[in-house]
Amino acid sequence: MTEHTGRRVVANISLSLDGRYCGPGGPQDHMWVVPYAVTDLARDHLTDLWRTATTAVMGRVNAEGFMGYWPPVAHDESADPRDRGFADWLANTEKVVLSGTLADSPWEGARIEDAPAAEVVDGLRAQEGGDILVLSSASVIRALLAADRVDRLALVLVPEFVGGGPRLFEDGLPAEKWSLASHAAGGHGAVTLVYDRLR
Repeated sequence: MTEHTGRRVVANISLSLDGRYCGPGGPQDHMWVVPYAVTDLARDHLTDLWRTATTAVMGRVNAEGFMGYWPPVAHDESADPRDRGFADWLANTEKVVLSGTLADSPWEGARIEDAPAAEVVDGLRAQEGGDILVLSSASVIRALLAADRVDRLALVLVPEFVGGGPRLFEDGLPAEKWSLASHAAGGHGAVTLVYDRLR
């Protein structure tokens, strides 16, 4: 049985079959995931996650990338309705950007937190609200996994070997047990896997 108190912390990220969240070219090397991100599988997966969330948490790199892409999508009538829904949610929800280098928020409605990820989510958990959704920020997700602060781990597993680049799961994470909450297949061979932390 999964138990948690207060708000649930949900971490969402796409991984290659060899466990990488970006390719050997660094944080911007993620074109390999794009064909899978626009499938019904991936769009339905993300929709299921944001519908129960009232706070988005991300690192600086993702915040700047999301800011450059998502705001216009909310008003693009040719965009998939699920993409428009996510863009609208992202524009209007509470956004927390974890960064030790940003002085000003890169995004209207977002606030900067220069503090450990676990401390930030502990503060958010103490407030009223829905899920706290950590969006694709590997450094934040790793820190929260290391501190045992993730209640739900949502993955899109892409059937490609990227062949280089950092992996999400590094040695040294604490031993933990997880329960499969849901899974789905489709989208050119990708699968979604949602695990709940067993406490």
